[in-house]
Amino acid sequence: MSVNKNLTIMAVTVLDDSNFNDTLNNNKKTIVKYFAGWCGSCRLFAPKYRRLSEDDRFSDVEFADVDAEKNPNARKMANVTNLPFFAVFEGDKLIDAASTNKEEMVLELLSKLN
Repeated sequence: MSVNKNLTIMAVTVLDDSNFNDTLNNNKKTIVKYFAGWCGSCRLFAPKYRRLSEDDRFSDVEFADVDAEKNPNARKMANVTNLPFFAVFEGDKLIDAASTNKEEMVLELLSKLN
């Protein structure tokens, strides 16, 4: 019996340094929201992010959350500068990233995935 180390909350998978690269490599398209427990804007954006993850337009995109303070390797992969921070990947290749709390900007990042 295999054990899935990914914790899924709704349609958003919580990742850490131990499973970040595997998740990127196992999905053609991934968007990652980097957050911290103290970040109010991160908490406020969480319901919007979850709603986007359930949107049929993005059914082929893996939505992931990463605690930026506890996962330095995952944070470095996207050059996180501020929180909340969003990065889109095709496989393990970073396509684009931005620090934002605007849903329009997250939609723009998602539109860059082929």
